Amino acid sequence: MSISIERLNEKLAVDFSYSPSRFKKIDQFANRSWNDEHNLWTVPYSEANLEKLKLLFKNENIVLDEKIENDFLLEKAEERLRLKGYSGSTKKVYLNHMQQFARFSERSLARITEKDIKKYVLYLLEERELSHSFVNQAISAIKFLTREILKKEDFVVDLPRPKSEKKLPKVLSEDEVIKVIHALKNEKHKTILLLVYSAGLRVSEVVKLKAEDIDSDRMLIRIEQSKGRKDRYTLLSKVCLKQLRKYYKEYVPKDWLFPGQKKGKHLTARSVQKVFNNACKKVNINKNVSVHSLRHSFATHLLERGTDLRYIQELLGHKSSTTTEIYTHISNKDFSKIESPLDRLI
Repeated sequence: MSISIERLNEKLAVDFSYSPSRFKKIDQFANRSWNDEHNLWTVPYSEANLEKLKLLFKNENIVLDEKIENDFLLEKAEERLRLKGYSGSTKKVYLNHMQQFARFSERSLARITEKDIKKYVLYLLEERELSHSFVNQAISAIKFLTREILKKEDFVVDLPRPKSEKKLPKVLSEDEVIKVIHALKNEKHKTILLLVYSAGLRVSEVVKLKAEDIDSDRMLIRIEQSKGRKDRYTLLSKVCLKQLRKYYKEYVPKDWLFPGQKKGKHLTARSVQKVFNNACKKVNINKNVSVHSLRHSFATHLLERGTDLRYIQELLGHKSSTTTEIYTHISNKDFSKIESPLDRLI
């Protein structure tokens, strides 16, 4: 009979037919225990114990639940992401992609091939019809796994990436921004969305603000360790400063400028998105927009009012000017000067 190894809660369950030699091997585990309900031995759940079991029973037929190996590999991946200083959001995204790939593969990640990865990429593109940016993100996560954890340096060197889609960001008009702000009666919610729009903040940046990040003397907001692990300064609007003082007087926040429901935690990005969605519904804005659209609107409106693209790049914290140049494609600054031929005919 084979040796079966599965996970049972926080234990490794080892099932085999009794023999003196097999018992002698399992007896080498100080914390072993017999499970009467399932009629098998258990040892504490750890990678070291799994490797010890594989070594002790190496000359026998081991039937191993490969999810166990994948769990340990994903734990290593999470630790490696932390050690390399990846942001919390990137860690979460990468691990989610790795988990989805593991479920699709239905085998130990330690034994995947480049063919498995290509098959998965085609599945995402052709069967699930996911965006190219999503698929590229999945490829980046799998490459991290193969290089950093599986130590297969040249494993996915020739793996092609789908061509990036050229999508323009969704923006709100100045009138729509005003409508959204006026729809908010809660001072905390109003302050958050005013900050996002007036300073071009990411939602992950606004929820992590602290009182000391607001420099009212220089009329600047300090954004600490944002995307790309960079600090930057952006604008502090006079209107927004007035609203901030009103909010601060009413709520008197301590650690975070916008505390969440859990003690010591800041408000979540999901909560802010919900506030924005409700405000849009209230004023009948049916565009497919999100809180991030306020950041896009900030950049577009600045460009339309003649602000140099280099300054906008600095305020947004873009590493490359190419990223900022996308706003030139949605700005109506130059289009407004062009007369439609229909208007000349009629």
